[in-house]
Amino acid sequence: MTSPPSMFAQYGYAQPDIDARLAQVWHEIFEGPDKFYWETEDGLGYVMDTGNDDVRTEGMSYAMMLAVQYDRQDVFDKLWGWVMAHMHMTDGHHAHYFSWSVRPDGSERASGPAPDGEEYFAMDLFLADRRWGGRDGIYDYAAQARELLHHCVHKGRDEDGEPMWDVSNHLIEFVPGIGWSDPSYHLPHFYEVFAECVDEEDRPFWKAAAAASREYLTSACDAETGLNPEYADYDGRPVAVEWGKHDWFYSDAYRTAGNIGLDVSWNGVAEPELCDRVAALQRFFLTHDRTCAYEVDGTPVADERVLHPVGFIAATAEGSLAAIHADPTAHPDAERNAHAWVDLLWNTPMRVGPRRYYDNFLYAFAMLALAGRYRRD
Repeated sequence: MTSPPSMFAQYGYAQPDIDARLAQVWHEIFEGPDKFYWETEDGLGYVMDTGNDDVRTEGMSYAMMLAVQYDRQDVFDKLWGWVMAHMHMTDGHHAHYFSWSVRPDGSERASGPAPDGEEYFAMDLFLADRRWGGRDGIYDYAAQARELLHHCVHKGRDEDGEPMWDVSNHLIEFVPGIGWSDPSYHLPHFYEVFAECVDEEDRPFWKAAAAASREYLTSACDAETGLNPEYADYDGRPVAVEWGKHDWFYSDAYRTAGNIGLDVSWNGVAEPELCDRVAALQRFFLTHDRTCAYEVDGTPVADERVLHPVGFIAATAEGSLAAIHADPTAHPDAERNAHAWVDLLWNTPMRVGPRRYYDNFLYAFAMLALAGRYRRD
């Protein structure tokens, strides 16, 4: 497959400087003094959420994605081995899924899954198979991915439990059976790959899921501001929950623009309305306080500040891959703003301190994508 274009190169950054920055990203996460990847005495490896002192399927699946993109099978296998040893649930209601949070020693902390981890694990495994080929057991990457996605769709039909996607509308759920979603979980570019690689009977489902997610994201992202909530109903409207405020543009929600950008990069799918939404988002935050938290309609939330400022900048910059395709009549400034965001990311250092885990993962994904190095083959 031809490599996607490098926006960094297009905007004048020298290739040796791009390569050096990508090498620095890996070093900071996996090797340097501020790393959050650790290897164990039994030859496995994990990444820790430094803000919450636990190990999450989110982070493990993100680290596996970086390992495959950087062609580090050694690290990939150590991470996947740790996941299967300590997070995989083999029996009970959630059998075949993964506990979304465990302690660094591998002991149980949560008894249920979070579907964003499962979808990343499946994508990681398919890409590992494409790059390195499979071996035996848990390292038969493609077989593991196909089995996981089978359960994600078929639970509740031929086995106990609930599927991770609502099979009636093809939309991923926040947790199985809850009846609403998280816009940042929607990864239509992954589903296009799933449709190529899963069992034959499920391929139509994933093609439909890709289309459904693009339509859903159009509804979830405000047409004027481009902002989307962390949690949203199936019609895209924000969902309020009793365990905290999540109906606003906050931490989870930052990922959505980057996901839309990567969809364009991977599949050449430039959905006009989604590109317009990202262009609106980029314009909004070039004209508003980027340290403030906002409701989806752009209303500031009093005394609330962005918890992950580096991750927010990174994902919004990654959205430039989509924003440059916005309608020039409605968004004549889209190209200029996209360039501004790419420059802003380039001049933003990686985060240090206890919140570096989430921010630096989003930073890594954005750097790879804008360098044309976040690939589906």
